[in-house]
Amino acid sequence: MLSPTEVFRPSSDDEVVGHAVSPELQRAVYTTLNAVVCVTNDGAEVWRSAFEPLSDQQYGHRPGCVVSLDGRVVWVYRPDAMAGRDRPDQWVALDAGTGAVIAQADLETAGHAGRQLRHPAGEQILLDVGEGQDGSIIYRATLTGDRLELTRYPWSDRCLIGLAPDGSQFMTVHHEQADVAFHTYPDGKVTLELPVEAFGCDPDEAYVEWSGGYLTAETAIVTVGGETEDEEEWFRHYRVNLRSGQVGAEFTGNAEHLYDLEPLGDGSWLTTDPSGHPVRWSDR
Repeated sequence: MLSPTEVFRPSSDDEVVGHAVSPELQRAVYTTLNAVVCVTNDGAEVWRSAFEPLSDQQYGHRPGCVVSLDGRVVWVYRPDAMAGRDRPDQWVALDAGTGAVIAQADLETAGHAGRQLRHPAGEQILLDVGEGQDGSIIYRATLTGDRLELTRYPWSDRCLIGLAPDGSQFMTVHHEQADVAFHTYPDGKVTLELPVEAFGCDPDEAYVEWSGGYLTAETAIVTVGGETEDEEEWFRHYRVNLRSGQVGAEFTGNAEHLYDLEPLGDGSWLTTDPSGHPVRWSDR
């Protein structure tokens, strides 16, 4: 079981919908429905950047944030279309020290939420925008001066699950959960694709879940789930050897629920105990 290294508390009555921490663990940033806020570990608010105009929509949009690996930039995904701001979604790069806008770009999406993954080289960010039943859009961005250089991957039916710890590839699951695929980074070329059948399951009774990730650079964890005849949900985790493409035996990760297991890329993974505390495991 892990213990907190630092504790950060949101300001006033803010309702936090997303959060991240700086590499040196001295500051945290979080998003509300109408702002991104930076606080220190002693409770002081450093800066606040409001999303204008303020939204009166309470549901269907969850802004998200992540801090760059060098701690200098806060990347913010703004689901402005669903927030009722009468414009497309925004992807914004803020100065982590002041909250000032460095660069921002309109996205061709109307998403509910977005997931951002930092490339280990430190210069690029991946963003997966979830558009509900309309699918999922994946972007790649580089901050060059005061400009975002955006690349949109040519699919609207794949959900971003994980980025390899060495940055050489990334993992997606089909939006309709028919398969899992592994792509070279940055071009997105598919090197391995595994349908539900590859895990010994009937595609009419099981599906690939939007969870899992990279246990190491050469091993991924894929989650398959379904329902019994009594309508009870079940899930199983499997190792996949990314060199051979072989599916291994069922992986016992001690997960409490479907989305409880988080591979860390170094051979270890996180789960939570019944009280919600994080637990780190390793089979090495």
